[in-house]
Amino acid sequence: MAYVAVKGGEQAILNSHRLIAEDRRGDPEVPELTVSQIAEQLGLAVDRVMCEGSVYDRELAALALKQAQGDAVEAIFLLRAFRTTLPRFAVSNAIETDRMAIQRRISATFKDVPGGQVLGSTYEYTHRLLDFDLLDNADAEVTRAELAATPLDANCPRAFDSISDEGLIEAEVPAPGKASVFDLTREPLALPAGRDQRLQNLARGDEGFVVGLAYSALRGYGAAHPYVGETRVGDVAIEVVPEELGFPVSIGDITVTECQMLDLFAGSDDEPARFTRGYGLSFGKSERKAMGMAIVDRSLRSREYGEDVKYPAQDEEFVLSHTDNLEAAGFVSHLTLPHYVDFQGDLQFIRQLREEQVGSPSTKEAAE
Repeated sequence: MAYVAVKGGEQAILNSHRLIAEDRRGDPEVPELTVSQIAEQLGLAVDRVMCEGSVYDRELAALALKQAQGDAVEAIFLLRAFRTTLPRFAVSNAIETDRMAIQRRISATFKDVPGGQVLGSTYEYTHRLLDFDLLDNADAEVTRAELAATPLDANCPRAFDSISDEGLIEAEVPAPGKASVFDLTREPLALPAGRDQRLQNLARGDEGFVVGLAYSALRGYGAAHPYVGETRVGDVAIEVVPEELGFPVSIGDITVTECQMLDLFAGSDDEPARFTRGYGLSFGKSERKAMGMAIVDRSLRSREYGEDVKYPAQDEEFVLSHTDNLEAAGFVSHLTLPHYVDFQGDLQFIRQLREEQVGSPSTKEAAE
């Protein structure tokens, strides 16, 4: 019996694979999407898969999206699985976002920031009306934007540098005693977590979950009253230091979105009042994720500032244990697997309870 059941399962699984391929391809009369088309024209989806998949490779992320029929979580799963097969040949230096080739730069705290506000590519000022012209192929020349004659200063100062010099904003200092950065891609989650581990967890975390937590903190399930100190999108260089050379060598550029949130801190017996920072960074263009990450990062620092930890967004164990969409999806999806024995056990248990309830004096009195 067991052998027959297994063989039957194998055939069903093979047929399921064929159905996946058929669903993915869709109508054969319609031209098939190419990976390069996905990489170029579904850029924001590609960026999300790269960020939560922890691999910066647009082609691979686009391939994963194609294979997963556009399902971001499945594509992230594919990319992370591939990541485990890759050798690690070097660890880069920390990227220098102060030296970013800026595409977009916004500050909600200072209007006239040195270097100016750069609107860049954003949906913020669109009408959110369906553009039926996109039903036809767009002319590339018509959609081409006008660029400024001169690029921005490569060392564009931070928007809030003017008051950080007065000590009104928390200074950025390395964590004391940290010889190396925690690597969440190689080490399991450990609690209590340092800020390096927390930021990595949030960067790989599900965008919807992170943004939802940030929203909860803003609505009152937290003490967040943040300002966008600065959000910037642009290209930064990745540098490694080969042992045989002993000096940094640039191995390429990546696009990142960085957000620094400023939040009020009323001060304590030991520390004066000032603005504190929440930090968010994501691959590609993903401003919503970076902002949500920055708000949650600051919420998770509540204990550090002697603030009451009462809400989910402030609870390190709750946040870090539930951000990973692969773990969440896997645990929820496993419910589709056979649970025949478990269900029969619960069914028997409920029948036994009902028999006992029917036989109890109170139930008899109620029935009478």
